[in-house]
Amino acid sequence: MSKYVFLAAMILIGGTQAQAASFIAKGETSFNIEKDGATCTIERNQTKGNKVHVLYETTTRGRPMPMSLSAKIETLGELEFIAYMKKASTDESIFVVDTRTPGWHRDLRIPCTTNVAFTEFADDKEIAIFALLDHFGVTEADDGTLDFSKAKTVVGYCNGFWCGQTPGMFVNAKFSLKNLGYPEEKLKYYRGGMQAWTALGLSVEGSKK
Repeated sequence: MSKYVFLAAMILIGGTQAQAASFIAKGETSFNIEKDGATCTIERNQTKGNKVHVLYETTTRGRPMPMSLSAKIETLGELEFIAYMKKASTDESIFVVDTRTPGWHRDLRIPCTTNVAFTEFADDKEIAIFALLDHFGVTEADDGTLDFSKAKTVVGYCNGFWCGQTPGMFVNAKFSLKNLGYPEEKLKYYRGGMQAWTALGLSVEGSKK
């Protein structure tokens, strides 16, 4: 091979790499999800040199959360979380929830997700039960017994692997879902949360976008 052919080949390869898309999965650069009549497009930021969002760029964070919250609660990576997002578009039995306090949700969030703050399960049992009945598909009998037979599959996220808000809602709060009797196999923990989501340049929305 002559040096000219070699150089031309290298230029072609370099150009191809420069134009390469940031894929979410093999052959997929974006996808749409539906929620309450709205359509959200999820894709990765294609801008060369794009950096992690300022809200998640420092290392001064809380202590790391365990990889597993319990033997029955599944911990999800990004692709597994995305799979549940897609299913939730057509399956009302799947509930993708931002467990953070409202300020966090307002500032920056994963598109087409619903905010139910972990604090609703902290100290007041009546508030916790109201949240169960209002959002999670749980019903209550006349005698106060909770019926979890139609409980939704809850896919929860918060700020990341250092954030205790989803662990709080799921297992650690006084009136956590687990403590109220929620089926643990229906709880899915996206541990990476906003930290991992923004690190991958995936779509976000909010006042600080």
